[in-house]
Amino acid sequence: MTMLYRVTNLKAPPGYDAEVLRRIIAEMMNMPVAAISAPRVVKESIDARKKPKIIMVLQVEFTLTESPEQPLPKDVRAVGRSLLDIPLPDALQVLAPDRKPQHPVVVIGAGPAGLFAALALGEAGVPTLLLERGKPVETRMRDIGQLRSHGTLDPESNVCFGEGGAGAYTDGKLYTRVKHPYVRYVMRRFVDFEAPEDILVKAHPHLGTDKLVRIVKRMREHIVAQGVEVRFGARVENIMVRDGAVRGVVLADGEEIPAHRVILAIGHSARDTLAALLDAGVTVEPKPFAVGVRAEHPQAMINRNQFGNAERDPLLGAAAYSLTHQIDDPYLERRGVYSFCMCPGGFIVPSPTELDHMAVNGMSNAGRSSAYANSGVVVQVAPEDLARHGYEHHPLMGIAFQRDLEARVFKSTAMRYAAPAMRISDFVKNKASGNLAGTNFRPRIEPHDLWELLPAWIAEPLREGLLAFDRKIRGYAGNEGNLLAVESRTSAPIRIPREANLECASMPGLFPIGEGAGYAGGIVSAAVDGLKAAEHIITELR
Repeated sequence: MTMLYRVTNLKAPPGYDAEVLRRIIAEMMNMPVAAISAPRVVKESIDARKKPKIIMVLQVEFTLTESPEQPLPKDVRAVGRSLLDIPLPDALQVLAPDRKPQHPVVVIGAGPAGLFAALALGEAGVPTLLLERGKPVETRMRDIGQLRSHGTLDPESNVCFGEGGAGAYTDGKLYTRVKHPYVRYVMRRFVDFEAPEDILVKAHPHLGTDKLVRIVKRMREHIVAQGVEVRFGARVENIMVRDGAVRGVVLADGEEIPAHRVILAIGHSARDTLAALLDAGVTVEPKPFAVGVRAEHPQAMINRNQFGNAERDPLLGAAAYSLTHQIDDPYLERRGVYSFCMCPGGFIVPSPTELDHMAVNGMSNAGRSSAYANSGVVVQVAPEDLARHGYEHHPLMGIAFQRDLEARVFKSTAMRYAAPAMRISDFVKNKASGNLAGTNFRPRIEPHDLWELLPAWIAEPLREGLLAFDRKIRGYAGNEGNLLAVESRTSAPIRIPREANLECASMPGLFPIGEGAGYAGGIVSAAVDGLKAAEHIITELR
């Protein structure tokens, strides 16, 4: 049997190929190049600390045509199987036919949490109904186009609502800090639905909105083929409760659907659903979140700072960044200001879900070819902040604050769903000039003093954070970039308490998962949460 080896922390130049890897490994192993066979990269990251010299840091698996005569180097070890060999988890195997429940498991929401829950349940043979208030992903694209081109908002089909969830229109970032075996399984399933295989390898993988739209459509077609019923335009109005437990759901048209269990995967913007759940007796708690603005800069400036060259390197693509700053605060021990959902070579898009409210978000396509980079720059907000500034202590107090900001921003522009904007250099000086830098935002940006729109307790930390970011990326707070308001949908400002098996602590039969329940922070973490909920339901049926 051929032994498989894995080397970690292997340094290689950009544009390496298999022959380059064989030579590097052979030198490390003190063996002839001919002895190194079938090198395959299983993890890749970029080291730009000595820019403009860029180094790729790799994990590579390979086999040997002869046995090593010396002890293995410290970064090389024999392994039982490849990191890219990801089998179906035992907990998600097919259920015996005689264990199927009388009523289906109802999954509310077709974002990553709901889609992966429905995928696992369907493949295990559990009768499943997936309900989505919005439209299929391909139809949803046209509605978002109408908002960007004509300022026409469909409250049920937009950047936040519809198949694929908000993540489908935020660059398709797959990076996560979650440590769970399901992370690599999620990546593998994306590849099954024709995502590029390099997402299994790259340290910061992304799909791009254009590719993710096609992947989600293929995923839905597969889910339907497994026997899952998928219904669009099906907004859940309330839950059916009997004997203190959830027994089904009620749709907006009055239809009542009995359920074996209900998986709640509603995303961070289903504010009406949260209010209905609270009225139905589900415990909802306020939690910290963040609000701020979208910063937009020329991509060339970011490339120059990160890679030492303003040109877009075909091997490295558009440069990204991740920035944080901690501020001493009299009310919080430390208040964080940080970049959020950074989109290299991307677009800022309008992302409201309610009429006469305005919010912005970022996205980019797979090629990241736009001339602009954008990122949320947001300030940490705690429930205590809201109580201190006049908001009644209430489970949905964070939503009330978000709404107030979004309504104020909407009223500040002459054109519906335009974005009020301010040059970054003007913002840090607290002096509006009325002049703006370039942008690719649609429908349009309009100059406005953002100090008039943002509360001082948000604007002042934001200013300090931007100046700190400027010390890390030269020109970040300069006159080449704009700030667009308001970035208010970073995460749900609530959490629904749940048990260890992910069941709602206050309402048996309900499984609150993903970002909307306060338990995830991106596509992959939400998908993992969906798989874990499905696992518990499948295990219970066994």
